[in-house]
Amino acid sequence: MPYPQTLEENPKIIFFTDFDGTITLKDNNLGFGEKLRKQGNVDTLNDKVTFRESFWEMMESVKTPFPDCIRLLCENIKLDPYFKDFYQWSRTNKVPVIVLSSGMTPIIRSLLVHLVGPEANDIEIVSNEVEDKPGKTKDQEDGWQLKYHDDSGFGHDKSLTIRPYAEHFAARPNEPRPTMLYAGDGVSDLSAARETDLLFAKKGHDLITYCEREGIPFTVFEDWQSILATTKDILEGRKSIKSVAKEGAEKAQEEKQNIVTTK
Repeated sequence: MPYPQTLEENPKIIFFTDFDGTITLKDNNLGFGEKLRKQGNVDTLNDKVTFRESFWEMMESVKTPFPDCIRLLCENIKLDPYFKDFYQWSRTNKVPVIVLSSGMTPIIRSLLVHLVGPEANDIEIVSNEVEDKPGKTKDQEDGWQLKYHDDSGFGHDKSLTIRPYAEHFAARPNEPRPTMLYAGDGVSDLSAARETDLLFAKKGHDLITYCEREGIPFTVFEDWQSILATTKDILEGRKSIKSVAKEGAEKAQEEKQNIVTTK
């Protein structure tokens, strides 16, 4: 459910998450492949291009009819093995899960239902869309193109979905405010990195590089098993956001020192 309906059941936690490479094990790398995608990510991190420009170039290299793209991705993309457990727990405990993605809604919905089951239809998805190219249709070769969510340099500025929640409670200081969490892995998540109470950043990926450079607090995750354990601790009051962030900073610092020592 979109804002403000998400708040009707007074959730104690709202969980926002990226999709490609976060819920799934790897980015889908449609188009010109992993090597060029990684170079585009580096160029985005270094402000040489916007994510909008880099991602558009990648999507324009895809000539496969759109229904075939969905079929191929459903055959090849794998879910993080613990995400389904997290999602079942979230449904039981009334923790809304909101996917914020720079991918395309029809692909994400198809993958979630295929990999998680029909209950994944209840997951809110805020993403880019797909449209026919002029004079063509999506089921033709080179017949579709990306339709961006907004006019930002990201194509989809994820902060635009998160901020209304923060503004809602800033204007209503006497209402109980849910804890807002976000999980991501890469350059498409830069717009969301500062927006929630706690950021889960995937180990070994570009989002950590950005957060360290910009001084943004985060905690590292490797899979959704650790996210589930931490989110349970927060919901049940065993850990605070501050303590989790502190542990995350200490762990990240230890890992950096270990890398320096082993060189």
